[in-house]
Amino acid sequence: MSTKEKLDNESKFKETQKYNLILHNDDINTFDYVIDKLVEICNHEETQAHQCAMITHYKGKCDVKKGDYNTLKSMKENFILSSLSVTIE
Repeated sequence: MSTKEKLDNESKFKETQKYNLILHNDDINTFDYVIDKLVEICNHEETQAHQCAMITHYKGKCDVKKGDYNTLKSMKENFILSSLSVTIE
């Protein structure tokens, strides 16, 4: 199998597998700011965003969105531009 075929297969796998977007706690951003960004970027309702912010604060991280890799990658970039720490797992 060529390198190109391996990369194509890997890309297809990432597109079909479900991933989690994980928000990590920080000591910089306010609850209101985090909640606003969760509403803006993830389309959360205010209550859901508040719950995710609380879980992140007390547990250190929270999976805020599930989906395909490419969708979450776009959201991750928006969170990073907003100075929030997120990972895709």
